[in-house]
Amino acid sequence: MNLWNEAKSVPITRSMVWAAYKKVRTHGESAGIDEICLEDFDRHRSKHLYKLWNRMASGSYFPPALKEVEIPKGEGKLRRLGIPTISDRVGQMVIKDYLEPRFEVIFTPNSYGYRPGKSAHQALLQVRENCWKLNWVIDLDIEGFFDNIDHDKLMLALEKHVQENWVKMYIRRFLTAPVQKATGEQVEKQGKGTPQGGVISPLLANLFLHYVLDKWLEKTDSSVKMVRYADDAILHCFSKAHAGGTLKRVKERLEECGLRLHPSKTKVVYCRDHRRQENHELVKFDFLGYSFQPRSTMSKNTGKLFLGYDCAISIESRKRIIARLRELNIEYLSHRSIVGIAQFLNPIIRGWVNYYGKFRCSELSGVFQHLRRRLIKWARKRYKRYRSSLNRAFKWLERVKVQFPNLFYHWQIGFS
Repeated sequence: MNLWNEAKSVPITRSMVWAAYKKVRTHGESAGIDEICLEDFDRHRSKHLYKLWNRMASGSYFPPALKEVEIPKGEGKLRRLGIPTISDRVGQMVIKDYLEPRFEVIFTPNSYGYRPGKSAHQALLQVRENCWKLNWVIDLDIEGFFDNIDHDKLMLALEKHVQENWVKMYIRRFLTAPVQKATGEQVEKQGKGTPQGGVISPLLANLFLHYVLDKWLEKTDSSVKMVRYADDAILHCFSKAHAGGTLKRVKERLEECGLRLHPSKTKVVYCRDHRRQENHELVKFDFLGYSFQPRSTMSKNTGKLFLGYDCAISIESRKRIIARLRELNIEYLSHRSIVGIAQFLNPIIRGWVNYYGKFRCSELSGVFQHLRRRLIKWARKRYKRYRSSLNRAFKWLERVKVQFPNLFYHWQIGFS
């Protein structure tokens, strides 16, 4: 008898587990508390997947504790992620794949985060267009959102669209899985929170905010234009009074649902440009790694400069990229030639350009000037003839660029 085809009490099939595994294996290799990374998992893949399927399909699967990992968040702060084991990631993906199509039918078009066919660039484009039409913006920052999602309220939202008891059972188990800290201590959940790092967390977060914010705002004030990417939301209003009143109502609504706006990061911003000349203190906000603010813009019709309101890579994003370049220690890389350096760096550079170069790509020039200085330092350490002369090293890099203009990805698009 093929045990994979044995009838089970929960309708989870072998093909569902296999499809989930294929998605999980393309999204990172980090190990959970069992210290089994993707490479180790693959060595005994059949055994691991059969064990997971057997337990999930019989209703006896209980997620292990999540491994707490801290990553830099900016401003010296840390973001705590809860990393599931590989097997648990596959289990979460099985439930996510099962639920996502029915949730997609109800989600509103203004929600862009972690949804099939939606992207951060689409969200940025919509915010950009809204800023040109409406004068005022509310930049919402929900404090500790993922840590404060109320489990009971989330399950109520789930009940509206999920009748299957086995699905709700597993959602409950995923939500209540403990977190294991670096000390080995396991911390139980206290009825709230869905950890960042979990496969199913973004879907559940979108469902929660769909009812807490999206549909509520749609019903109470359809004149507000909102763009939301997970827990990052931008609300566009037609006047300062409208923005102030909307912010007050949103604050009350979130508090009713167990959430709190960050008091210093939430702000009301005026979209000042050549048409909108009122004097207000706040005229800039950041969203998804981009800064929206008044910027000199060239008219496509006349070729003349005017003050527009547009987005480009934010100062914080630029700082993070430069910090990453420092971490790479380019001047100490052991590659024998500049060709090896380019092969190593190009995938990283391409990622930066593809994301941060979507709008006002020229604003990346400072990043690539820093990279150029790092490459010159590498040459001076690698070749004796350049150690005594910075100018000769600089001219060498210029010659390389002339001879091999496509060597580095940023050279291909016109940066030095």
